[in-house]
Amino acid sequence: MQKQIPTNIITGFLGSGKTTAILHLLKQKPPEETWAVLVNEFGEIGIDGALLDGASLDGTTKRDDIAIREVPGGCMCCVAGLPMQIGLNMLIARSKPDRLLIEPTGLGHPQEIINTLQGDYYNELLSLEAIVCLVDPRNLDQPHYLENDNFQDQIHLADVLVATKTDLCSDQHKTLFETFVNQLPEPSPKTDWISAGKLPAQWLRLPHQARQATKPKAHHSAKQTSHQHNQERPESLSIPEGQSFVRKENKGQNHFSCGWLFDHSTLFSFDQLYSLILAQNAERFKGVVITDQGIKGFNMQDGVVSIIDLEDAMDSRLEMITNQPVDWNDLEKALLAAIV
Repeated sequence: MQKQIPTNIITGFLGSGKTTAILHLLKQKPPEETWAVLVNEFGEIGIDGALLDGASLDGTTKRDDIAIREVPGGCMCCVAGLPMQIGLNMLIARSKPDRLLIEPTGLGHPQEIINTLQGDYYNELLSLEAIVCLVDPRNLDQPHYLENDNFQDQIHLADVLVATKTDLCSDQHKTLFETFVNQLPEPSPKTDWISAGKLPAQWLRLPHQARQATKPKAHHSAKQTSHQHNQERPESLSIPEGQSFVRKENKGQNHFSCGWLFDHSTLFSFDQLYSLILAQNAERFKGVVITDQGIKGFNMQDGVVSIIDLEDAMDSRLEMITNQPVDWNDLEKALLAAIV
C-alpha cells in the first residue's frame, strides 16, 4: 500500500499571517524531505505563491525540495472542487512530497476542503493531520470579524488555534483570546501565542479531530449570492502580446479585489510605490515588485506596510482587496505613474 502523505491545512482570515507562518515552517523542513504547498487566494493575480517562491530561506533548505502551486481567483473548493483537485493532483505528481501544506484563501470556508481531502479520491493518498488556524487577537472584539461565518468556522474546525502578531497585542488582547478559546466546544483546540510568524513545526504532526462547523452552509450561500470568478481557470496568467501588463478583478462575499501583473522589464520607483500603498484604504494590499531598490515583497494591513527583500521574481504583481467598491482606474493610473 502506498504511503499516505501527511497533509495540513493552514487557515486564517485575511491578514492573519498565513504566508509568513508557512515561510517559517518551510525553514524548519527536514533537509531530507520534500514539502509541497498549495496556495489559494481571493484575488486573480496570485501574490502569496510568488512571495513563497521568491523569499529567502536558510542555507540548509534547497529550493528544489519545496514545490509551490497556486489556485488563484476565489476559493479552491468551488466548481465542485475541480480547481483544487487539478492543482493538487499536478503538485503531488510533480513533487512527490513528504508533506503537503494547503493555504486556503482567508475568505474561504474550510469544510469543503476537509471533505475533499477525506473523500474517496484522496483517502488512501493523503493523511489529514492538524488543521492550524491563525488568529490576530486584536480582531476578536471586532463585529466585522465576529459576524463573519467563515471566520467563525475557521476557528471552530481548527485542531490548533494560534494567536499571531502578538508583539502588537496588549494584555487585554491576550485575555480576550483566552476567553474566546475557553468558550469553544469540545474537543478544544491546542493553542499557541507567536509573533513574527514563528509557527513551530511540531504542531503539524498532531492528529486531526473531527469538529462541527457552526455554519457549514455559509460558503454555499455566499457562492449563490455574490461569489463570482472564472470557473475555467487557465494554467497560468499571461500578458497579452504587445502589452506590458494585465489587470484582473474579482468580487464575492462582500469583498472586491483588483490585481495587476507587469512584465519583468517594468521597474517601479520604490519610494513612490511605498507611498501609494500606504495611502490606500484597503483590507489588504500585497505585492511582489521589481523596484529600483531591488525585488521587494509588500504587505499592507491596518495602515501598516511590511516589506521583505526577495531573491527573485519572474514579474511584478500587485493586488488590493477591499470591502467596498473602488475606482480601479484611478489606482491603475497611480501605479503607472510609479514606473521609472
